[in-house]
Amino acid sequence: MPRIDIATAPVSLGSDYPAPFDRDFAERRRIRLGDAAGLTQFGVNLTTLPPGGISSLRHWHEVEEEMVLVLEGRLTLVEDGGEAELGPGESAGFPAASGEGHHFLNRGPAPAVYLEIGTRPAADRCHYSDVDLVAIDDEHGTRYTRRDGTPYE
Repeated sequence: MPRIDIATAPVSLGSDYPAPFDRDFAERRRIRLGDAAGLTQFGVNLTTLPPGGISSLRHWHEVEEEMVLVLEGRLTLVEDGGEAELGPGESAGFPAASGEGHHFLNRGPAPAVYLEIGTRPAADRCHYSDVDLVAIDDEHGTRYTRRDGTPYE
């Protein structure tokens, strides 16, 4: 049956960034709706970001495309060119290979809830704008390197 039981869907907390980059994401909660539905071509996460929370390191993808739809609360979108506030019913999209680093901050007093939607390419590189970090996704999984290719242990 295609109906997803959110109560039993896989949940991830925090991030898989290597230390020390993982420390600011401990309370970010993602319900993996796309995984629960068995989707393979795109992912959907129902994400809750606590007050003061950060969605991710500021980043952009070479291949993956992303979109966010705010359901509850308010988020501040931070990009190279500035900031914009998004509230319930508002969304933002991020084409592949834009080179425009982005992430969201919850500067409000209440949790923010939003949908993250992204393609699931077989291979991709994610570049982090503010730190010396690159994520490489391929048939071996995800691994992190510095911009010069040196791996993080």
